[in-house]
Amino acid sequence: MSQQKATLRANGFTFKQFFVAHDRCAMKVGTDGVLLGAWAPVARVTRVLDIGCGSGLIALMLAQRTDASVQVDGVELDAEAAAQAQENCAASPWASRLTIHQQDIRQWAEQCQARYSLIVSNPPYFAAGSACASPQRAAARYTDTLDHQTLLSCAELLINEEGFFCVVLPADAGNRFVEMAVARGWFLRYRTDVADNETRPPNRVMLALSPQAGEQFIDSMVIRGPDQHYSEAHCSLTRDFYLFR
Repeated sequence: MSQQKATLRANGFTFKQFFVAHDRCAMKVGTDGVLLGAWAPVARVTRVLDIGCGSGLIALMLAQRTDASVQVDGVELDAEAAAQAQENCAASPWASRLTIHQQDIRQWAEQCQARYSLIVSNPPYFAAGSACASPQRAAARYTDTLDHQTLLSCAELLINEEGFFCVVLPADAGNRFVEMAVARGWFLRYRTDVADNETRPPNRVMLALSPQAGEQFIDSMVIRGPDQHYSEAHCSLTRDFYLFR
């Protein structure tokens, strides 16, 4: 199959090494998930967890970025999304080391015996408001199903001492998340503020928190340059995944 034909595959999104079907998921493949999957630090990672994995996008990206000894787990509450994530993972080159668990992360975290060197989440961030098209989309968007204090509590149960917990959030929500995390004893280690272009302020932020203090790295990037083409920073970050990059 040619790359041109691959991009026309229905009901999902084709990357260089895998396909993500997302027609049964409330939240589709989007910029936030791709950025987090490409950005999260993977050096010396031994076990990975994606909380609220949806279609399995970030779990698949992290499987691509890590070596064959690394187990990647995803936990997803919605049964349809979890089933589609399982199918996406089974069809990928890394099926043997990807496992999707259909369960509430709160119960799963209390039962899980494993500890993770990398935990990632593209979490809900809206306070409950106007009705969504479906209960599944509401659960994916609104923090009444998984508030950020609960998310941090689950990560605390599951992270190892030298691990990183990474999230992507809107800028304002990200600032509040950092304050909340620091108050609980986390340390901010990496932060990248992301703007759509050079004329706009950052509208999203990627954060890497750790239970241990250490050197802090803060930077920024724009998705599109002045000519509205993708910036070199964005292309460099995502070129192993997007077709035609």
